[in-house]
Amino acid sequence: MAKYILLSTLTSQGLKTLKTNPERIKEVNKEIEKYGVKVLEQHAVMGPYDFVSIVEAPDNDTVFKMSVDLGSRGTVKILSMPSITIDALINSLK
Repeated sequence: MAKYILLSTLTSQGLKTLKTNPERIKEVNKEIEKYGVKVLEQHAVMGPYDFVSIVEAPDNDTVFKMSVDLGSRGTVKILSMPSITIDALINSLK
């Protein structure tokens, strides 16, 4: 499966939800699994994004669908980027 980096920004509604129910983050991670996407790592960060997640998914279409479905709720905006390891990059360039 391919790996992706997700940069997430909460909307004002998402921030309200997080404040009243911090465990919602883990609930959403379980919902993400229903799309066939597995959260490998997730970090809360400061700056222009609120969360950085590393996920595994079968393909780009799966990540697009998940991102659109989650974004349509109005609580989060997601920037999705496919990624490969440095070793994989080096091997592909040989």
